[in-house]
Order: sequence, then structure tokens, then C-alpha cells
Amino acid sequence: MSDTGMYVTLLVVSIALTFLVGRLLVTAGEPFLQEVFQDAKVTRSVNLLLSVLFHLITLGVLAIISVADFADGEEPLQTFVVKLGVVLLVLGIAYGISMLVLIRVRERRRADQVSEQVQERLAERSAPAPRPVVEPQISTQPVIPKRQI
Repeated sequence: MSDTGMYVTLLVVSIALTFLVGRLLVTAGEPFLQEVFQDAKVTRSVNLLLSVLFHLITLGVLAIISVADFADGEEPLQTFVVKLGVVLLVLGIAYGISMLVLIRVRERRRADQVSEQVQERLAERSAPAPRPVVEPQISTQPVIPKRQI
């Protein structure tokens, strides 16, 4: 295979893998985001934004990898395999970072919820107990004035 053929093959395989991993990230990240945002529209929106970010960064790095020389003087097939290996490593690292971000967002949200619950309970404990309202007792007996002697 010619150098151009290997270059085009590397780009096609890299782009296909990038979109496959990106799709997996969107699918796997949805439950994390749903737990954090608890709103389907917001979850979908954030998920799409993260997906675009993942694709842009990964495709940019892959474009750089495709023109970099990793194996000087090697056979074209060996160069192709080395570049494909670097592509897979980049995809793995990008996927791992994306999942770590999703996990951190979820953990931070959980910590915020626990903190809110603790604050509410502390507020309930420190609030003064309501005093019972004492109403004056009204007698139904007629009042008879005392005689003065």
C-alpha cells in the first residue's frame, strides 16, 4: 500500500474509532448527568456539549498524529501500526478523562446535596421551639359584683 493509501486508511480508521468512542461516551455519560441535573433537557444539552468537546479535541490531536513521523525509516506498515497505536492511546486517555469529569461532577453534586441536608437539619435543631399560645380563659359563669358593706 502506498504512503497516501496508508495515510487515508489511518484517517478513516481514526475518525471511525473517534466517533464510536464518542457515541459510547454519550451513552455511558447520560445516567451520570441525569443523576446530577435531574432534568432531561439539561442532561441532554450538557451531554451534547461534552460530546462536541470530546470530538473536537480528539480529532485535533488525531490530525496532528496523522502527519507526525514516529518511526523514521521504518516500513510503511510499521509506521501505520505505530500511529494507530498512538491513536488508540489518545482515544483511551480522552475517554478516561471524560469519564473522570463525569464522575467528579456527580460526586460534587452528591456532596452538595448532603451539605444542604445537613444545613437543613442543623437549622431545624437550632430554631427555637414554638411557644404554646396561651389564650386567656373565659368563664361562662356570670360575674356577680361583691357588695360593699
